[in-house]
Amino acid sequence: MAILKYSRQRASIKEYLLETHEHPTADTVYLHVKKEFPNISLGTVYRNLNLLADMGEVQKIPTPNGGDRFDGRTDFHYHVICSSCGDVSDLELSPEHIAKINQLANHHFNGQVHSHFMIFRGLCPHCLEKK
Repeated sequence: MAILKYSRQRASIKEYLLETHEHPTADTVYLHVKKEFPNISLGTVYRNLNLLADMGEVQKIPTPNGGDRFDGRTDFHYHVICSSCGDVSDLELSPEHIAKINQLANHHFNGQVHSHFMIFRGLCPHCLEKK
């Protein structure tokens, strides 16, 4: 595997994701990074986000209505997508609960499950309050 050359733009993208608790789309990341790098293209942001996700330095969160979201937190945790406004929030479950889900999956699968990726859907506190 080739050694990846350092990129100030990529570093800025990663830094932004590490600093925010939001789960921004590539477009949002682009608008933020464009302040520091006015000539950056949306394509460059997309390529760098996907590269960072492939390298395991950020998480890519696919959403049901398109438009991936990105998260600078790489530790294992879940996400909840609001079915009303589309907001993405972190959901913390204990390691015991995560292990139980893997154990249950292994019980119902002839192969071997090592890990899983799961997204929950529901209403965020703001949308729940509006109802």
